[in-house]
Amino acid sequence: MSIPARIKDDLPFLTTLRRDLHAHPELGFEEERTAGIVAKLLEEAGVTVHRGLGRTGVVGTLKVGDGIRRIGLRADMDALAMTETAERPYKSNVPGKMHACGHDGHTAMLLGAARHLAATRGFSGTVHFIFQPAEEGRGGAKRMVEEGLFKLFPCDAVYGLHNMPGLAVDEIAVVAGPQLASSDSWRVTFRGVGTHGAKPHLGRDPITAAGTFLSSLQTIVGRVVDPLQPAVVSACFLQAGDSKALNVIPDLVEIGGTARAYSHEVRDQMETEIGRLAQGTAAMYGISVEYHFERRIPPVINDADATARALAAAGSVFGKVRTNFPPSTAGDDFAFFAQNAPGCYVWLGNGPAEGGALHHNTAYDFNDEALGYGAAYWVSLVERELKG
Repeated sequence: MSIPARIKDDLPFLTTLRRDLHAHPELGFEEERTAGIVAKLLEEAGVTVHRGLGRTGVVGTLKVGDGIRRIGLRADMDALAMTETAERPYKSNVPGKMHACGHDGHTAMLLGAARHLAATRGFSGTVHFIFQPAEEGRGGAKRMVEEGLFKLFPCDAVYGLHNMPGLAVDEIAVVAGPQLASSDSWRVTFRGVGTHGAKPHLGRDPITAAGTFLSSLQTIVGRVVDPLQPAVVSACFLQAGDSKALNVIPDLVEIGGTARAYSHEVRDQMETEIGRLAQGTAAMYGISVEYHFERRIPPVINDADATARALAAAGSVFGKVRTNFPPSTAGDDFAFFAQNAPGCYVWLGNGPAEGGALHHNTAYDFNDEALGYGAAYWVSLVERELKG
């Protein structure tokens, strides 16, 4: 294991910074304070700063020597709309908002790496430090790309990192292939003819149709998608009728949910099959249906060459490097970055997954012991990929 001395010396500062960010969480596209701190620290380190991509995004650029290769390193900055329950000195001071996924730690680690690299300049080429807003479902990465991220800051490769409870802080997982699933939303509205609950023959019952649709939904994964291809389809929202009118068959039923897949082909299949079932059910019951499938986040699929470079960097820092680690059915819009340059997304150890330490838990906290390892990984990756 190897954490540069300069980063070790910087850990008290990075820990204080991380805890300050934790105490002042900001939701997606609202990260004004966080972005201001990031920009100020980058500028003080001698890194060129660009602000405003994706509204609150910050990109720092450091060019050293005459190397022509350019890489991007990404950290997300946003918090979640949750109330922090655990008592700690740096507990969120904003009601209904907290850093429940460790983006405060991600931001601090990348800043630590930027400070080190700007001081030591032990590489030749260009590194873009990408501080992304709105990862938690609000579309920050897509917006940065649409506003010209890769035109303004071309990258030959792009790298992401996320903390992982359950892995030790001196442990990292670097795996080629799928890492996170696509995250898409779907909505089905069945429109029938409302009537008295005692006279169903006088109407067209959308509730019974909805029951058939819901019971059929899991046949997509069980009987349509290749059993060797993971997929998830879940109904997560159902609304119909009025609990105060239990003798009324309503006119419509609204159903919504999520669909997840690790491949673009299965993602396409899910969109088609949910619609096929909805249309078929409506035809069966003689009612109408509206179907909408929203493609939110593509799957994160690590490029083999980029992963090999990340693996070499990780091996110089961590006591244990896992090359076999299960992908997550969660989503991350880092996928939009990896669509524009070969990408690799790794899992950084965050310590034991116990006592509320899981992501999106109201007691979650980033493990400050991981700060040095994360910053050292970023430094190793830059110095190896952009050799002088």
